This record gives sequence, structure tokens and C-alpha cells, in this order.
Amino acid sequence: MKENKYDDEIFFEKYNGMERSKKGLAGAGEWPALQKLMPDFTGKRVLDLGCGFGWHCRYAVEQGAASVIGVDLSKNMLREAKRMTDSPKIEYLLMPVEDIDFSANSFDVVISSLTFHYVKSFQAICEKISACLTTRGHFIFSVEHPVFTAYGSQDWHYGDKGEKQHWPVDRYFNEGPRNASFLGEEIVKYHKTLTTYLNDLLQTGFMINAIIEPQPEQAMLDAIPDMRDELRRPMMLIVAAQKQ
Repeated sequence: MKENKYDDEIFFEKYNGMERSKKGLAGAGEWPALQKLMPDFTGKRVLDLGCGFGWHCRYAVEQGAASVIGVDLSKNMLREAKRMTDSPKIEYLLMPVEDIDFSANSFDVVISSLTFHYVKSFQAICEKISACLTTRGHFIFSVEHPVFTAYGSQDWHYGDKGEKQHWPVDRYFNEGPRNASFLGEEIVKYHKTLTTYLNDLLQTGFMINAIIEPQPEQAMLDAIPDMRDELRRPMMLIVAAQKQ
């Protein structure tokens, strides 16, 4: 995560043109599944790690959160988040998510969307979250699915006529950096197995409440021609946990 591609102006311009960047939660295919796992935000103190444009921060406040802190490494991301935010309950901090150091019992809910596959050690992040989360506090996050990150290129294997033949999975148990292609640019992500994600949670004092491998909703399957290919392999993993 400390390698910040999102402040590269060419990359950020491409990212800013994505449907999820323009439409927010309504443009995020995984949002319906993620939303179902969100706790009651009423009166809660919330931390959003890798907050990006602040969509989830503003959602938490709309749902009654008492305060929200959004953390992100990208100046570009936080500039847009601040531009779209008018609530005094939301504070944005420019820093790597690996560097958070909040005092004990600072938060009732920690959320993170599609951030931890940019972080080398998920266990280290879990330890820091556990340290600042209240007992029975909620931790809900999404990441790119280990099947999606394993091979590295993050693209289909194509036939001679350009048809999508299969999604390559290789070096699954070899965790570590992958040079992936995202929006036509090379970006470093960290592949982790499903075992690592779940065991790191259990070993740092969390109880797992739900695991979802989200599929596109029917409306998206009907509206977007290539969306049915998303049913051929999982792209994302969503987990809801609580600190014991």
C-alpha cells in the first residue's frame, strides 16, 4: 500500500472514469452484498481504511454514525473525498493504512473496501484493528478474491479468436507480490490465500460472522453484456467479523 499508484495522474484519471468512481456505491457491483453485512451505525464511531472517495464514510453518517475517520494514502483520493463531503462528523487522514496507531476502544466499527490486497501483511493490519476496536466491535471488509489474485496478470486466457477460454490460477499457495494489470497500468498487489485471510482473523481475536463471494445481481447481468463472465470465477471476497 505504501507504493501509491493512485497519485499517478494518468492512472488516477483512468480510475476516476470508472463507473464505481462516478456512481459511488450504486456503481459497485459488490455493494448489495456488502451492505447486507453492515451493522447498525447509530451512534457508532467508525474507521474506514482505504476510504478512497469517502463513499462508505458518508454512508455511515447517513445511517446515524456519531463520527467517522477515513484513512487513505492518496492525496488525489482524499481531495475528491473532501470535495464531496459536507459533514462535520467525517475526518480524513492522509496516511498508509499500515501506519494507523489509534488508542484502545477508539472505534465501534471498522470497514474497508478493496484495500487489503495492496497490503503485504494482513495479520499486522488485523492486530492494529483489534487494538483500537471495542470488544464485540464489528470489522467488515472486502478484498479481491484469492482466485482472482493468484496468477498475477488478472486477465482471462484467450483463444485464437479472442474468446475468453478460462481464468488462469497458478502459484496459489505462493503468497506475495504480483505485478497485475489494472486499467492498462502495472500495479503491485499482494496475493494471500483464503486460509491466510480467515486464520489471521481468528488468530487476532476475531469471530467470523459471515463470508460472501458476491455475484452480480440480475439487473447488472441483464444490463452489461460481459457481466455474465463474472459468474465463471469469483472476483471478490467479503468477510464480516467481530472482536471477541
